[in-house]
Amino acid sequence: MSPSNLQYAARPSATREPDDPRPLDREDFAVEEPPAHGVAARIATAGGRVWGIERRLASRMLRVIGSPPVRLVLWNGEEIGEGDASPVARVLFRDRAAFWKVLLNPNLQFGDAYSDGRIEVEGDLVQFLETIHRSQAGMWQSSNRSWGDSCTAALGGLMPAALLRWLHRARANSLVGARENIHHHYDLGDDFYKLWLDDEMVYSGAYFPTPAMTLEAAQRAKLDYVARKLWLKPGETVVEVGGGWGGLALLLARAYRVRVKSFNISKRQVLYARRRAKAEGLEPLVEFIEDDYRNIQGRFDALVSLGMLEHVGTAHYRDFGRMIDRCLSPTGRGLIQVIGQDWPDETNPWIERRIFPGTYPPTLREMMDIFEPPRLSILDVENLRLHYAETLRHWLKRFEASAGAVAAMFDQRFVRMWRLYLAGSCAAFAAGALQLFQVVFSRPGVNDIPRSRARLYS
Repeated sequence: MSPSNLQYAARPSATREPDDPRPLDREDFAVEEPPAHGVAARIATAGGRVWGIERRLASRMLRVIGSPPVRLVLWNGEEIGEGDASPVARVLFRDRAAFWKVLLNPNLQFGDAYSDGRIEVEGDLVQFLETIHRSQAGMWQSSNRSWGDSCTAALGGLMPAALLRWLHRARANSLVGARENIHHHYDLGDDFYKLWLDDEMVYSGAYFPTPAMTLEAAQRAKLDYVARKLWLKPGETVVEVGGGWGGLALLLARAYRVRVKSFNISKRQVLYARRRAKAEGLEPLVEFIEDDYRNIQGRFDALVSLGMLEHVGTAHYRDFGRMIDRCLSPTGRGLIQVIGQDWPDETNPWIERRIFPGTYPPTLREMMDIFEPPRLSILDVENLRLHYAETLRHWLKRFEASAGAVAAMFDQRFVRMWRLYLAGSCAAFAAGALQLFQVVFSRPGVNDIPRSRARLYS
């Protein structure tokens, strides 16, 4: 269905107009216009009467996600809700087309409608999204269906789940596709990311051993934590896969006196990192290379990758494992930090299309396709989920403080889109829909390894 035809999606039958007088189902098509008041009064000016079938579908939309304490406010100001509990938030649909778009394709169209200002959320956005995640989780466990599949069933199959999966298929992470996908997100401009990241421009989950830490302190703590997990020694060689703006590689060279080769396919990030290395006089120890992980050559004592595996895709995990096998020395070890999930599920299509094309958060089982073929040995697995939720709270707070500057760089739609992305990610980690795995591994039979985790906390 094309966007131009969505205005007709509200028709109850392909052969009937909304004003058709024939009594197909008078109860479904009974129109009552309740008086608007409070929140509803603010959108009642959008106009357009509400059909009875739309009220029923709005109620069913809430039921199929577990009847969360949320109220839907339709374009005529009417509120739809389940139960008598005080709502966490109200979701305001400003027009009929937005409502039907969300019904037909919720995982994509909610984000688009919110970005366009056709949906408003009254209440704390993170709390609202976390409530939805937790409510959905209960329904998934009982029905073994995703949110999109549940909505499809509730609508009687208007958009079959198989069709939605085909429409939402992820972009390829081939050599060419990977560059395009990374460019979409990471090459938005250094000045944009400087507004809300920490001083070192570290764009991955921080580590908060104490909750009161600043973002800067927590990101430095994370980088040191990674270095300790790799038990690096001065003079060793490290290859970094996906170097971002250079924060980790520069720290390893500066504080741990190792030689680092950092690979990245974001041209902007590589240029930024090179400037930093030159300014700090670290060029003899660190080299930033614009190239794909599949082209890495050489032998290294350690391999590290933070927040990059999400962009590889499970179809290429064996390629990733072959690269590790090719690059690690006989006594080599490595660490991968990756956003993951507890069971395999498709990436939210709005995130995949609008924010992170080609991304997929793996399960630990799926990650074994990296480690098993080259017979790498898993030494340690840690889940830092709540640390990433806290990181995102800091990012979101800084983003909101700079919203005016972001709008001047882009526009208000971009501000709303990234607000939803940051808030939604925070909610997903807080609710347990997303995880943050740190996996430490080595060649098999390596015995020169720490006997306990005590040194990690010293």
